[in-house]
Amino acid sequence: MENKLHQARSRFIAEWGALGSAWGINRSMASIHARLLVAPDPMTADELMDDLELSRGNTSTNLRELVAWGLVRQVAVKGERRQFFLAEKEPWRIFVTIVRERLRRELDPALETLEDVAAMSEGLEGREAEEFHRVVTGMAGFIRTVRGLARRLVGSESSTLAGLARVLS
Repeated sequence: MENKLHQARSRFIAEWGALGSAWGINRSMASIHARLLVAPDPMTADELMDDLELSRGNTSTNLRELVAWGLVRQVAVKGERRQFFLAEKEPWRIFVTIVRERLRRELDPALETLEDVAAMSEGLEGREAEEFHRVVTGMAGFIRTVRGLARRLVGSESSTLAGLARVLS
């Protein structure tokens, strides 16, 4: 039984780690998050290092980043002086946190750049300049729409798909 649990947990951690790059974080950070997600109790950095075979620096850096994202929090354990970490386990909150961070780190800067470039090309004459302006303005409009939908989605308090349905309707 313990061996099957270890195999299942290892596979989950490996897959979650691979998924990390899709949501803008590195494999180690995603692996730490995955391990904390499935831990029945808060874990120390040392436990995570040993379990995931990570260096102290890597573990420490990625724990700080997970805390900054809001996916993990430090908790006090009575009678212990060490720091313990606990992951947010509610799927909707995890999803909202990741989307919010992706907006802040990726879409907001991309939109700002597109709007700046569109403003720079406003009124330029010639076929190439006009096409450039048209494409950049269209991309900015698309990103603005996606950002608006994502913000409505993360603003939803619902942990059900009803929240998604409201955003899409």
